[in-house]
Amino acid sequence: MIDTTMTKRMEEATRLTRAGKLHEAMAILQGAMPGAKDGETPNEPYRRGNTFEGNTFEGSWQVVDEAVAASRPASAEPDEPASDQTDEPATQKAPFSAFGRASQATTGAYPSDDIGVPAAWRGKWLKFRGAIAQPERAQPEQAGGTTEEARPGAFTAGRFTNHVGTRDYKLYIPSGYDGQALPLVVMLHGCTQNPDDFAAGTNMNRLAEEQLCCVLYPAQPMTANSSKCWNWFKAEDQQREGGEPAILAGMTRQVIDTHGLDASRVYVAGLSAGGAMATTLAMTYPDLFAAVGVHSGLPHGVAQSLPDALGAMQGGTGPLGGGTSTQESRWTSEVPAIIFHGDRDTTVHPSNAERVAAQYAVTRSKDETASRGKGNARVTVEQGQAANGHAYTRTTHLNAKGEPRLEQWRVQGAGHAWSGGSAQGSYTDPKGPDAAKEMLRFFYYHQQGERSAS
Repeated sequence: MIDTTMTKRMEEATRLTRAGKLHEAMAILQGAMPGAKDGETPNEPYRRGNTFEGNTFEGSWQVVDEAVAASRPASAEPDEPASDQTDEPATQKAPFSAFGRASQATTGAYPSDDIGVPAAWRGKWLKFRGAIAQPERAQPEQAGGTTEEARPGAFTAGRFTNHVGTRDYKLYIPSGYDGQALPLVVMLHGCTQNPDDFAAGTNMNRLAEEQLCCVLYPAQPMTANSSKCWNWFKAEDQQREGGEPAILAGMTRQVIDTHGLDASRVYVAGLSAGGAMATTLAMTYPDLFAAVGVHSGLPHGVAQSLPDALGAMQGGTGPLGGGTSTQESRWTSEVPAIIFHGDRDTTVHPSNAERVAAQYAVTRSKDETASRGKGNARVTVEQGQAANGHAYTRTTHLNAKGEPRLEQWRVQGAGHAWSGGSAQGSYTDPKGPDAAKEMLRFFYYHQQGERSAS
């Protein structure tokens, strides 16, 4: 229960943050720490974040397998910098607060008082955006060259601009492309990642080469979010034809038109902050995306501020526990969804997978009720284990045709990392079931125009 004094403090802190008065907001938030009495401040000293260099990824979860930094592919940049980026090296850019505003200049470390939240929540946010020292990395198996050098297709850089803003991207075009209308998969990276890193870690380009589809990797710049997170927790970035959804949807449409791709087979997937933005796109653009994949993400509309986001990431158990059930329940979608989450994820609580599924299960239950007389629609639960790896539980909602409309994978013993990923990229867990492969399999069941018939 939040008392009225704490609520007033949070409102005032939010107002000050939006006005750019971060130090004043911080002073208020320190006194508003859960359990703190009026006039108390946290005893724990603030700790400086680490420099964000290279392709490190969010969190301090258990890393099972990850390439050393030197083996990661370098991010290919377009000829000109995007309009919302600078020419300065990453270690000399002015840092931004969690709300996206510039603060004092540093040499790459994000000052703790820039976080804008009390000590009790600071660790959760830092883990999410990648500011805590990473655990020791396991050595990957020996591999020759980088992931992309081994691919026969083209991995090209591009840029998209519309009335909302500009974003760079990478596009993978398989070698089997000869102008035919291929499917398109949009992949949204997590905090501190980039398209090259995410492509290498998920192995989606290898699958695209084998199964003939194009893969679009939008890039979030530090000018939009200091940790390159998609801003899933901002109200202005949760709406159709506005904010980041409008940029990503416009970019997707441009790539479809430019390359003559199949507009009825367009899919979106993402990890963590990218997973949260992926489900936002499915909610706001169901006419564009035929299916969605959410890995270690959060439900759409669960947060409209940083404190909301922190509460949601903790599973809604904190004093600011994300969105209320009423807030979440007003969002439902008929877009087919596949969800992955590790049951030992300490960055985004596993209960968020259930909350994501609930936003899609509403329409699944309607399908099941309508088809119950035929005896075809059903829910199946499968227990399995990846080869030499994690056990998992897969719950599948099937429509009357026996096609999967909602799949939920709970990976036992897995943390906040891409399941079944490659050591070529950051923060993957190769011991889990192959999330990229399973997502692509699921996607290929679905296309636009089928929902009314299913």
